[in-house]
Amino acid sequence: MSLINLAKHEITCKIVYYGMGLCGKTTNLHYIHHTVRPQDVGEMVSLDTQIERTLYFDLLPLELGNVRGFSIRFQLFTVPGQLLYQQTRFSILKGADCVIFVVDSQRSKLHENIESWNELHEQLRRMHKEVSVFPLVMQWNKRDLPDILSLTELQTYLNPSGAPSVESVAVAGKGVIETLRIAINLTLRTLPAP
Repeated sequence: MSLINLAKHEITCKIVYYGMGLCGKTTNLHYIHHTVRPQDVGEMVSLDTQIERTLYFDLLPLELGNVRGFSIRFQLFTVPGQLLYQQTRFSILKGADCVIFVVDSQRSKLHENIESWNELHEQLRRMHKEVSVFPLVMQWNKRDLPDILSLTELQTYLNPSGAPSVESVAVAGKGVIETLRIAINLTLRTLPAP
């Protein structure tokens, strides 16, 4: 849920990158951090896990200008993908205004993607959110690799609600900014009136 600071005339929104381990969540945030104008980006905070090379979480504030007389700040987080960090994922997901679900498009990763997708559904239910109406963007990552699932297969298995989706190759920056732009627009549409 967006945080509204009336004294500062500021609204802070939270976007969480969610998905299985090594699917590209951290790669997305690193690309964004290096691409956005330095004056618009805060310091990236990283807590590394022992098991995975990705971040435990990132914090990346983005200034977006004014909406209804309030300045908008986005905080971008990524969750750890390993199964043993389920409670940490739940803690990071709390208060999210939008989720970007990053999918590893490789056919061999379908089962892990489905497990992560089902867990996201369960986490949102625990927070009394319905995934079919919650702001969500699907990012089909690693589209440059061999033996990937077709877009039709990905939609069937992981996007039955028809959430907006973007093909990406996060390591090359392809689709990264487009995914974020869609997430920001979805978030702005759901902002409460200050």
